[in-house]
Amino acid sequence: MARWTGEWLSAPATARQASSAEPPRWPGEHLGLPEDGVGAAAGGGRRLLALLLDLLLASLITALFRRPVLDDPAVMQDFNLLAIGIWVLLTVSPVALFGFTPGMGVCGIRVGRLDGAKFLGLWRALVRAALTFLIVPAAVRNVDARGWHDRLTGTVVVRLR
Repeated sequence: MARWTGEWLSAPATARQASSAEPPRWPGEHLGLPEDGVGAAAGGGRRLLALLLDLLLASLITALFRRPVLDDPAVMQDFNLLAIGIWVLLTVSPVALFGFTPGMGVCGIRVGRLDGAKFLGLWRALVRAALTFLIVPAAVRNVDARGWHDRLTGTVVVRLR
């Protein structure tokens, strides 16, 4: 019997030996993804760098409209709330339409649907953004390098180059 954590925590050795399914040799093998190169599951480093680039871009755009004053908490709170709003716009719209954010484009990764559909769609992009904002659902990944937000929306992040 599988535990609810069975996807991201390995089973005891006896359970693994009793299982008829072989463990994957690389992330995404069970999804039909190649081991390396274009279409392979994106690693955590690229995904983290893409997120940081998107956050930096959102902060730079916010700085065009609001001047950050580091020693004034009220100003910084407004700045940060506006930056989060801009980050959501930078994340949801491009992912829904094109499958990647500006940071993902720079890092050479994109989000794809497991069912093969061309567009992710608005609800998947919104759910992914909301769960990425919470950090933990995106950080906890399974053997296929898919976070909780990927599994919930039926998506996978793959390499473009």
